[in-house]
Amino acid sequence: MTLIRPEGPQAEDMILNRRTLGAGAVGGLFFAGYAPAALAAQARPVTTDSAGLETADVTYPAPDGFDLPAFVARPAGEGPFPVVIVVSEIFGVHEYIRDICRRLAKAGYAAIAPGFFDRVEDPAPLTDMSRIMQIVSAAGYEQVMGDVSASLDWVSQQLWADSDKVGITGWCWGGKVVWQACARFAMLDAGVAWYGRLAPAPNATPAQTAAGQPWPVDLADDLKSPVLGLYGEADTGIPLPSVETMRSALARAGQTSSQIIVYPGAPHGFHADYRDSYRADAAADGWSKLLAFFETRLKK
Repeated sequence: MTLIRPEGPQAEDMILNRRTLGAGAVGGLFFAGYAPAALAAQARPVTTDSAGLETADVTYPAPDGFDLPAFVARPAGEGPFPVVIVVSEIFGVHEYIRDICRRLAKAGYAAIAPGFFDRVEDPAPLTDMSRIMQIVSAAGYEQVMGDVSASLDWVSQQLWADSDKVGITGWCWGGKVVWQACARFAMLDAGVAWYGRLAPAPNATPAQTAAGQPWPVDLADDLKSPVLGLYGEADTGIPLPSVETMRSALARAGQTSSQIIVYPGAPHGFHADYRDSYRADAAADGWSKLLAFFETRLKK
């Protein structure tokens, strides 16, 4: 199965695979396995152990009073460590997202992945894509930005966190959130957006266009920190003209520290090592660029 739509697949895209890897039970605050709605039968995901790390499920209050759950992975020790907020795809905080947090922790960051969708329901264990999309649609812009704000507030209270050095990264749905958050919060020092939608689809209805606002192409002037965008040439949900439109918007706004890299032949979801869309070379190169981008802006 290949997920090609930037906000996730539609029902006709789905061929569900069931295997032990995705059959985890609920453990702690989050589903324990990989999202079964996207898990490829032949998947051999990258796995990162917790040796030398501190990991935990936590909760903290969001502006609307919701106890927002989050997964945290950080190096063992007192720190303080630079922080990276990790924004999930439409499947929420499943094992892929937790592994990303551990990878960042191994690189010296305190990584925190909030459960943006959990007010309604955790989408991670579900296979009904229509229900997953309902859950995702309920997470509107102001709620999501409020959750990012709550995460920033919580981080600022942790002795192990260097709240003067905070980045954000996200995939798919979360990639769009990265652009939005970097335009909203001056506390963020850098963002890395993995194949997040940049503009409405050419055939989007007025209602769909309005529902997705604010779009990254309209936020270039407002960016308060540089963003690295990582996109796939073969992503049919994010056509190259929209990428070029975003590049032009960044240039007009004088955002010379932001850039977009497009990987030849790579589809949507090329970093997702549990999906058929995974492309190891593009994923590895993108990860190395993320680390270099954050190294310069969060560690110096």
